[in-house]
Amino acid sequence: MDLNFYRRLSIAPMLDYTDRHCRYLLRLLTKNTLLYTEMIPANALVHADPEPFLKHSPEEYPLAIQLGGGDPETLALASKKAENAGYQEINLNCGCPSDRVQNGSFGACLMKDSAKVARCIEAMQKAVQVPVTVKCRIGIDHDDSFEFFLNFIKTVHEAGCNTFIIHARKAWLKGLSPKENRDIPPLNYE
Repeated sequence: MDLNFYRRLSIAPMLDYTDRHCRYLLRLLTKNTLLYTEMIPANALVHADPEPFLKHSPEEYPLAIQLGGGDPETLALASKKAENAGYQEINLNCGCPSDRVQNGSFGACLMKDSAKVARCIEAMQKAVQVPVTVKCRIGIDHDDSFEFFLNFIKTVHEAGCNTFIIHARKAWLKGLSPKENRDIPPLNYE
């Protein structure tokens, strides 16, 4: 299945919203969009019972799972479990600025280390046959120049990632809540 057609309109991963019940309802509204899970920590799939996190209905397809994490081996294991569960795309979150994510050094924190993200992508791609994609921001904190963003994309692309979902604003890791990070600073579509 070519997911690019469905990617034209995607329902973003949203914590406490895009659970399997929401996705089923959204699928009733349209068959022509790519749906995403909430961000699921890779550690939860590897070190706990993965069933509650992976459960979905085939009616939700096409469906991508979004993983959070920063350890290549753990992300590879979680990716394989997700592929075996039927997910058609694995998306690595490099954009969430929440305190919990920062404490685990993943999400938007990963944008500070593009080489680490590249290692994660390489490990994930070796583990699965489905596409592995990245969701990121245009920058973080004071690292928001076009050169910073371009270097991140170039490094991760060279590791084999061909699809990036860009949240067109930078993330502030300190001083703003995740909710405020959805509105501040303004979007930068260019």
